[in-house]
Amino acid sequence: MTAFTGTGALTRLALRRDRLLLPLWALVVGGMVASGSGSLGALYDTPAERAALAASMTANSSMRSLYGPVLGDSIGALVAWRFTTFAAVLAAIMSMIIVVRHTREEEETGRQDMLSAARVGRRAPLTAALLTALLADAAVALIVTAGLSGEGLRGALALGLAVGGTGMVFAGLTAIVAQLTESARLARGLTAALLGLAFALRAAGDAGGSPAPTWASPIGWAQHVRPFAGERWWVPLLMAAAVAAQGTVAFALSARRDVGMSFLPARPGPASGRIATAGGLAWRLQRGGLLGWTAGFLVAGVVFGGMVEGASDLVGDNEQARRIFERMGGQAGLQDAFLATMTGLFGMVAALFVVGSVLRLHGEETSQRAEPVLAGAVGRLRWAAGHLVIAFGGAVALMAAAAAGLTLAYGRDGGPILGAALAQLPAVWVLGGLAVLLHGVVPKAAPAAWGVAGLCLALGWIGPALDLPGPVLDLSPYGHLPKLPGAPVDPAPLLLLTGLAAALAAAGLAGLRRRDVTA
Repeated sequence: MTAFTGTGALTRLALRRDRLLLPLWALVVGGMVASGSGSLGALYDTPAERAALAASMTANSSMRSLYGPVLGDSIGALVAWRFTTFAAVLAAIMSMIIVVRHTREEEETGRQDMLSAARVGRRAPLTAALLTALLADAAVALIVTAGLSGEGLRGALALGLAVGGTGMVFAGLTAIVAQLTESARLARGLTAALLGLAFALRAAGDAGGSPAPTWASPIGWAQHVRPFAGERWWVPLLMAAAVAAQGTVAFALSARRDVGMSFLPARPGPASGRIATAGGLAWRLQRGGLLGWTAGFLVAGVVFGGMVEGASDLVGDNEQARRIFERMGGQAGLQDAFLATMTGLFGMVAALFVVGSVLRLHGEETSQRAEPVLAGAVGRLRWAAGHLVIAFGGAVALMAAAAAGLTLAYGRDGGPILGAALAQLPAVWVLGGLAVLLHGVVPKAAPAAWGVAGLCLALGWIGPALDLPGPVLDLSPYGHLPKLPGAPVDPAPLLLLTGLAAALAAAGLAGLRRRDVTA
């Protein structure tokens, strides 16, 4: 038996466990980029319009910080400008989820102990996790390359390698972090913080026109591949070298620790005292994530708020672009439409926090930490309520922080912006209620709530640009919200969505009360 014995079997097991999640991620990330060719080609169908867009975006530092520089005025170059950064971020998140799920989470739940009792080598689990991430990132790269090959195979391949390579760099980074931390939650949190730092470095470099910060960011490396603008083929080789170095470090760290242990062990709690209720325990477990998300929404609100005045520069005299913003954000002026678009985006991202917070219940069950709590004088509903208050109430804090950031940067009356942000909550709560229902009634299917949230995010962000039919957009709860600020408010959809969210959550809690724990 060697250190890699069992790698193939563990890889097949990982692919089987993620047989729904991985194709969905690959299709969403790759399809988002591939769809850009048709949408941008329809918006800017003449060389003059494309050249004007490239010139205006190059001169706009706020847009450079968000999307990066425009390196050419062809359709392919505009697709690369518009989608590379966000596709790279999504690929990084996908890779982070895969590696943590099949390394640290397996150890935390005790499944790795059982697997290691068979003919499984020391390096097999980590190798299988990285191979699974590699296959997922390769699928994204293939979809991007195939979807954009009509604009030029060289550029399409370069863009696919840029996105997939960024995902693999963060897979290697996550593999290192997973050796340092003792919990899957902390591993995801630290990697997400590093991803945010990488995005901030790239944004600062692009806004200031300095290449140094972008070279310090793996997300910036994706831009430096220069798809459709004089491709630099040595940058993907740099990414491959970084992944190899990260893998070497991760394997070296893994060989020097026991299964289930880490180099940064969690601090023991106080011997007595400070957590007296189930709600207090939920707050102790989730406060770091809630505070981090809130700070991120505040900062993002400031960034987007500074772009409101330049919304007219983004579309110029292009009527088709104006109509897309109006479909996403309403009819009452371009700046109001831009604000409505941004608050809608914040609402869709807030659903990811709510789903993750609700599914903390699922994690507590599968890791067998819920049983000692429920063995005491704590009912199931009280235990779940602590987490649900943070999940649903935390969404209010996130949207309020986003509204505060938008108001600070925009410098106008914050009342309509706050109202627009809070109007997103019923749709956010519907997705949270669905997560409660899945966890309470069909716990094995609870992770599918991530897929539903991702699909709603894709429909809301890409659907208007693709001019999808109304019935398709209405599949998402966000399709029934008023486009605020600027549009008239109809309370009926808001009340119906809130009632639906309450009904889903109530049904999920009823199922949790009746079923066996961890069943």
